[in-house]
Amino acid sequence: MRRVRRRDTAPELAVRRALRRLGVHYRLQGKELPGNPDIVNRRRKLALFVHGCFWHRHPGCRLSSTPKTRTEFWEAKFARNVERDRRAEIELTEGGWSVVVIWECQTKDFDRLLKDLSESLTTTIVSNAPNRG
Repeated sequence: MRRVRRRDTAPELAVRRALRRLGVHYRLQGKELPGNPDIVNRRRKLALFVHGCFWHRHPGCRLSSTPKTRTEFWEAKFARNVERDRRAEIELTEGGWSVVVIWECQTKDFDRLLKDLSESLTTTIVSNAPNRG
């Protein structure tokens, strides 16, 4: 597990490239925020997590299989990861942040990623816009 990277993973780099293409400004590694989001836009109070399907148990994804050996260990580890993700998302949402989760399998098709990100960002930006009426 030592080789598993925490940052600058291929899925994260794909998301960053897509955000640049969409003209979205961001900072990396929001360490002071709950859950340490991978990508943060403070002005819009937007936190993006780029989750690996295996480690964060993407429901219904073929990449989220459980290893055949030491299954009890792995299931407990995955359950802790999912619970930690859930708590971080709740804390961020309660703090007024919008949370977007991008799954590793979504980053395989760049055009689809651009479309999904654009839709997610439009939805979160519109829902967080201050009422000026």
